[in-house]
Amino acid sequence: MGGADTAAGGRLVVDLAAICENYGLIAKRVSPARVAAVVKANAYGLGADRVAPALARAGCRDFFVAHLAEALAIQPLLPEDCTLYVLNGLMPGAEWLCARTGIIPVLNSIEQATRWLETARSAGHALPAVLQFDSGMSRLGVCQEEARQLASDPLFLAHVPLALVMSHLACADTPGHSANAAQFEAFDALAALFPSVPRSLLNSAGTFLSSGSRGDVARAGIALYGGAPNDAPVNPMQPVVRLDAQVIQVRTVAAGDHVGYGHSFKAERDSRIATIAVGYADGWPRVLGNRGAAWFNGVRLPIAGRVSMDSITLDVSALPEGTLGLGDWVELIGPNQTIDQVAADAGTISYEILTNLGARYERSYLDARRSIRSEAA
Repeated sequence: MGGADTAAGGRLVVDLAAICENYGLIAKRVSPARVAAVVKANAYGLGADRVAPALARAGCRDFFVAHLAEALAIQPLLPEDCTLYVLNGLMPGAEWLCARTGIIPVLNSIEQATRWLETARSAGHALPAVLQFDSGMSRLGVCQEEARQLASDPLFLAHVPLALVMSHLACADTPGHSANAAQFEAFDALAALFPSVPRSLLNSAGTFLSSGSRGDVARAGIALYGGAPNDAPVNPMQPVVRLDAQVIQVRTVAAGDHVGYGHSFKAERDSRIATIAVGYADGWPRVLGNRGAAWFNGVRLPIAGRVSMDSITLDVSALPEGTLGLGDWVELIGPNQTIDQVAADAGTISYEILTNLGARYERSYLDARRSIRSEAA
């Protein structure tokens, strides 16, 4: 019963060694192409300040983030030979800061390309960039006409040496989707306008496609963090996250009693209800009320009632009386319940589960030697 040396209601363990193992698996799949790590959104919620240096020690030298501020935050933590890329490109006025720090923007429009060219000309020296094509996702990137315009612009080619041309696959998590072949074809045609420039098209799911070019750089995101890269029945990635929550109280309710806000749960029999110290303020989806679960020693404990801001109530009647008490721990993510299973129960994707994990957990990191370093979130 009870007893946990922490002031937090939940504890989150991030296995850096597993992240590096996942990086190695992807590297083998795409070789001789190299693998870039996508560490945007604080490394999908797991701590870019810990994840990026661990991947650098594993040999990764290319890192993608979404915003310039994210790149600036982790740049001092990485070896000097690492390169940081900003997927969203630059907002007006940020060009000089990016140029001074040697961070490489991904140019997604003619306007971004023009502003970066003007910055390079004002600086008096070339400034590298990545050029993104819209190959069929209609989200970011230049269209075919704009790509041709840049490919025929001698000023742009002279002042903005391209480190990569890239695009993004929209449906690679469904290997048989017809959009995959169409995007490969569209990307190859656009990339041919820049024949000497390295190419990057594959995302996590793309690295598991059986057809299509490997390119020169694959950009691994969710697969690094243990999420299933596609809809195959078996996830080839190592699990990375363990999340447990502490029990605040266990009480018995009578048949017919209601539990939680809105009385959305009604006990059909005399039941034992455990309240745990995690809620939607910690990123646990509110939609999991009356449909999700926690686990204890291999036993599923259904959520009874709504997920509250700071707590969740579980029906623990399947456990022998006295099994759980104040301070005991139940599993929310772990061997019995993966992030993909939680996402499926919540009607969402593993990306959202990870990036929503809150700041109140006690966070621990397993390093490459499997030792544990802890820190308060």
